[in-house]
Amino acid sequence: MTEDSFKTRDSLEPTTVLVTFPGHDDLSGTIDTTRWPLDGPDPRVMMRLSDGREFIVPRDALAADGDGSYRITQLIEGLEPNGSATIVIPVVEETAQVTSELVETGRVRVVKTVREEEQVIDRPLMREHVDVQRVAVNQFIQAAPQVRYEGQTLVIPLVEEVLVVEKRLMLKEELHLTRTRSVEPHQEHVTVRIENATVQRVRDEGEEKSRQEMDAHGT
Repeated sequence: MTEDSFKTRDSLEPTTVLVTFPGHDDLSGTIDTTRWPLDGPDPRVMMRLSDGREFIVPRDALAADGDGSYRITQLIEGLEPNGSATIVIPVVEETAQVTSELVETGRVRVVKTVREEEQVIDRPLMREHVDVQRVAVNQFIQAAPQVRYEGQTLVIPLVEEVLVVEKRLMLKEELHLTRTRSVEPHQEHVTVRIENATVQRVRDEGEEKSRQEMDAHGT
């Protein structure tokens, strides 16, 4: 081990930075930033190891520590004394990953209106009426007759007692009820509601602004 291997951060020149190797505590190096500025246009710098060897390393292989020193971040092989040092630079590549997502392309607004319309409805209606006819009979009968139908006519007998030499039942009169049906045309005005839907496209702010610019230029 040479005398340079015992240099500390406090003993370095202002223009020299210390470089350490993670995993190799007994190995360190220095870079003369006067000859090899870390912010210069050259992407490489010369590093001098503590055993006196010198070799070129890329600047992106150095990572700054908070105390002003740097450390090697890339793998370096052959760091044993009197050996050759080789920097292994990993080669990476980027791969594309295609994904899909939902994108809103537009909106529509549905406007529903209600209008009134008058319609004429033709429908036949059935109506019943009863004709009452009084038929005089004035006959004596033995017993009160029953209510009966004669065709479509309902016959309701009406009796009364009369004073005679002997009391007999006299059929005073009959009520003849005849039911008839007739069909008459009938019209009524009925109001119904009808719904109509109007579809309007809703543009977003970017699309509306682009359309206004195109209209302004006459496109």
